[in-house]
Amino acid sequence: MAAGGFCKLPNGTVVVALNLPSPAPASASSVRFLVHAQNRARALTRLRNLGLRSVYLRGNAAPPTPDEITAVLHHPDGLIWRTAPVAGAVGGPDLVQELWHPIRALLRRPTAQT
Repeated sequence: MAAGGFCKLPNGTVVVALNLPSPAPASASSVRFLVHAQNRARALTRLRNLGLRSVYLRGNAAPPTPDEITAVLHHPDGLIWRTAPVAGAVGGPDLVQELWHPIRALLRRPTAQT
């Protein structure tokens, strides 16, 4: 089951955050998606239209943080992702936070190497 949550903004729109298993077959980590939309149903529809068919939001266990909300609001697509932090990992000076990626980077097909 995917962990996730949402936050309703003052203008009536929502930001939905979901942790989903990584699409890479060799990876055991998960990916955190952030979607900005008019309502929760439209946010989930945007992800389903990208091929993530079994995306559901049950509860509000992992809502987006204020930094995540700012990141998705400032992105022109309103849909970004990055590798989810490992549960129980403590941040330190040597732990580098991964930057947010546009959804195009995840959906991009690998180029043929010759």
